[in-house]
Amino acid sequence: MQCALFNADRCRSCQWIEQTIPQQLAAKMADLQTLLADFPVAQWCAPVSGPEKGFRNKAKMVVSGSVEKPLLGMLHRDGTPEDLTDCPLYPDTFAPVFAALKPFIASAGLTPYNVARKRGELKYLLLTESQKEGGMMLRFVLRSQSKLEQLRAALPWLQAQLPQLKVITANIQPVHMAIMEGEQEIYFTDQQALAETFNGVPLWIRPQSFFQTNPTVASALYATARDWVRALPVNHMWDLFCGVGGFGLHCATPEMTLTGIEIAPEAIACAKQSAAELGLKKLHFQALDSTQFATAQGEVPQLVLVNPPRRGIGKALCDYLSEMAPEFIVYSSCNAQSMAKDFSHLTGYQVAKVQLFDMFPHTAHYEVLTLLVRR
Repeated sequence: MQCALFNADRCRSCQWIEQTIPQQLAAKMADLQTLLADFPVAQWCAPVSGPEKGFRNKAKMVVSGSVEKPLLGMLHRDGTPEDLTDCPLYPDTFAPVFAALKPFIASAGLTPYNVARKRGELKYLLLTESQKEGGMMLRFVLRSQSKLEQLRAALPWLQAQLPQLKVITANIQPVHMAIMEGEQEIYFTDQQALAETFNGVPLWIRPQSFFQTNPTVASALYATARDWVRALPVNHMWDLFCGVGGFGLHCATPEMTLTGIEIAPEAIACAKQSAAELGLKKLHFQALDSTQFATAQGEVPQLVLVNPPRRGIGKALCDYLSEMAPEFIVYSSCNAQSMAKDFSHLTGYQVAKVQLFDMFPHTAHYEVLTLLVRR
């Protein structure tokens, strides 16, 4: 993939961009095999990759510059702004949105936040696109509520220019730190969630709920987990760190009892909405801490699926799972280092299958799905 920003030394986020995709996959597989060297793997599945450009469904843009000439992109370590609206990782559908947003920021009087001076209002623009009918969610991250009415008054023009904007919100983030969003979300549209579909499964994206940024590879990841789980003698499972329910909703059958646990209430609202649409009566999603939930239960399911953040599931949950010993564990990880550390605490299991998913091309990062079977 060619990138003018990289070639001009203006952005180095894609550190592996000069390698071919096969070279990147080989390096990632070598890294994963090294990390799992202490755990004999019965079956290594072929790695899964997707498009090398235009694959991101989300843009997180720092707003800098002036109100008359805003820049959308990032800040270098020295505070210098960089406009990333031409980043080739974004699909072509993002370009007209960025183009309309720049004059809109000026007309709405949304002064970009100046980090050094701690002045201004507009900190970030967060744009998410659904593969389903191309709908989009746009979030303005503001320092305070002082510009809300100006923003509200100016929005009809933006909505006329960009009818694909189905969900529009303002997020209030008053803290002078590199924190992407605050707790308060204010909706400007009646619709509060963006509809998405992976593999025929309805999913919903709400503000402040995590959703994978590479839909092509994420679809393959969910489908693979579904195929692995449905090949097992399982009718009762937990989906821990479940997010919007992507794994559980794919794996569940009408006969299966499934409990999904996620600490973020917004994500649980999405999962419940999807389960209702699918007519699955034995799915139960709750907004709780996954470790606290699991370790407080007396009954153990046949399968536990975990999809933790980068830190992994941690020793407490590993020790609990080792003691309670479900027949199967499916572990989805975005950080194979923490996953390998967790495996060292999971006693009594063998690694039956491992598959790498190249969710983050041109970087060293990847996703991995593993099936553990009790010895």
